[in-house]
Amino acid sequence: MLPKTIAVSLLFFASVPGVWRVTAQSTSALPAQGAGAPGAVLVNTCLITSDAQQLVNFYENVLGLRAKWSGPDYAEFPTSAGTLAIFSAKAQEAYIPGSAEPGTNRSVILEFRVQDPDAEYRRLSRIVKTWVKPPTTQPWGTRSTYFRDPDGNLVDLFRPPAGK
Repeated sequence: MLPKTIAVSLLFFASVPGVWRVTAQSTSALPAQGAGAPGAVLVNTCLITSDAQQLVNFYENVLGLRAKWSGPDYAEFPTSAGTLAIFSAKAQEAYIPGSAEPGTNRSVILEFRVQDPDAEYRRLSRIVKTWVKPPTTQPWGTRSTYFRDPDGNLVDLFRPPAGK
């Protein structure tokens, strides 16, 4: 079972316009590193999908959380680290035409810190259709298991090395 608090981190190798939002500032207005005032803060990651209900059901099972719906096209999974949002491609197309293609992402990894990746691998074995890597200890000490969600997004359930 996942802990009540789930940490979410994301690795972005490229972005899809309109999928994530940051507050723009001139770089001259940003504080020096370590000055205490934050710059842009990533607070929401939105997955665009052809089947919002299917993807929400999947993540409800993976995360052990109930989604908060705002109409039939948009749902959120708030966590202590940020929000994972699911938005229908049909609604995205009406909102920002041509901005996103569902099911074509090969550049983002959704990473969720869990207590036991091995236990999650066993728990999700009936739900996950495409496993990319079984639980493995990485050279830097992180224990991870990777799989794809129904839209092909890469998901990592990981536990950092002891003491981190």
